[in-house]
Amino acid sequence: MTGRLWGLCALVPVLLGAAPIGQPQPLSMALEGLRSTKGQILVCVTRVPRYFPDCSHDPDKRHFAVPAKGGAVTIGAVTPGNYAIAIVHDENGNGKLDTFAGIPREGVGFSRNPVLRFGAPSFRSASFAVAGAPVEQDIRLKYFL
Repeated sequence: MTGRLWGLCALVPVLLGAAPIGQPQPLSMALEGLRSTKGQILVCVTRVPRYFPDCSHDPDKRHFAVPAKGGAVTIGAVTPGNYAIAIVHDENGNGKLDTFAGIPREGVGFSRNPVLRFGAPSFRSASFAVAGAPVEQDIRLKYFL
């Protein structure tokens, strides 16, 4: 491929509003169904199935807390790939999900909003692709108690 033709091919993603393949892309999420603004939202983002939904041992994780409020939360730029997000509405601010007889006492949510039955969803049911354009996941919180 000639230099001029290669240069034109490199411009195509820019002209179409997408970043060149392989470039980090902005990732954000919007929270829906927050029952109160007490406490904080614990966010866990991973691209490794064995570290989902608790990505605390993932060396490449994004694990952080933000104030509990509805709306958009910026996660930052991530490299292309498949990701999954798990969130906890830590209403009492103790830094963990409180349960009663194995049932969450605080709100939980996951990317792609999979149906929750017994336990957390699989990585596959919560995963989404990041490739070539910004991604926003709308996550609905679910409260059981």
